Order: sequence, then structure tokens, then C-alpha cells
Amino acid sequence: MIAEQGPSCNEEERFSQLVSQYQRQLLHMCAMYLHDESTAEDAVQETFLKAYRALPQFRHDCSEKTWLMRIAMNTCRDMTRTAWFRHTDRRVTPEELQLPAQEEASREEDREELAQAIMKLPRKYRDALLLYYYQDMNQEEVAQALNISPSTVSKRLKHARDKLRTLLERRREI
Repeated sequence: MIAEQGPSCNEEERFSQLVSQYQRQLLHMCAMYLHDESTAEDAVQETFLKAYRALPQFRHDCSEKTWLMRIAMNTCRDMTRTAWFRHTDRRVTPEELQLPAQEEASREEDREELAQAIMKLPRKYRDALLLYYYQDMNQEEVAQALNISPSTVSKRLKHARDKLRTLLERRREI
């Protein structure tokens, strides 16, 4: 039996640093994407397993964070395609979401309202928003993570902000 190729000792140290550096960010991203913390933990574990196996082939044509986010988003997409996933209750309550520290909404009800509105966005807009605002990635990094052009990222962010604005205005009218 041929052993599967894995990273060298230096690469293993670097991988360990990647895990400690990005584990929390990936967990937050996957939880937002999958609407379930335990499923998100599984997705993060799967993401790191895939990254570990691919580490020797990583070409550094993007940042490690972008690379890991792309793997995580693809893993989450794969998980959402399973029959099991479609038949489980994955609703995330606003209380379970932790918004970034720089968030301007200071009142708890504003944060809850924003989180609910974000969760209602179509996936392509939500993905761009989550990576850009919650993972502090620039438009080029978001483009690499989503495998789209930077101009498409810009358009999706604009549409996402417009849709959020509309959703929030409708809620306030009620």
C-alpha cells in the first residue's frame, strides 16, 4: 500500500499555524453559511483535512486565508447538496450570531435585525458580504475565494447592500 503524500515537517508546522490562525474565522464563516454550529464544526474539520492534503501543492498564487476560505465555501456547498442536510433544521437564531467588533449597529435589536436580513439574502450576495465584511477580505481576495472577477464582487456587494437596505426599510415600516 502506498502512503498518501503529506506535508513535510516544516509544512506541518505551518499547517499548525494555519489552524490556530484561521480556525475561528472559518468556523464563523461556515456557521453563517450552514446555519448550524455543529455542522459548521464538521465543515471546518473537513476544510482543514482537505487543506492538509493539498498543502504540498499550494502554489501561493493567493493568500493562505483566501485559499482556506475557498476550500471552506466549497466544502459548505458540498454539504448543502446532501439529502441529509436538506432535511435537517438548521435555523440560526440572531442570538447565536456574533457580529464583528467594528459593526456600527450599537443596539442589540439593530444587530439582530441586520443578522436576520443577511441570512435572507440570496447565497451569492451573502457569500460576498460575509467574506468582505466579516472576514475582512478585500475585493480581490473575495474574487479569488469565490472564483469570480473583482468587478463581479463589486456588483454583488452593491446589490447585497441595496437588498439589505430594502429589507431593513420594509421591516421598519411594519
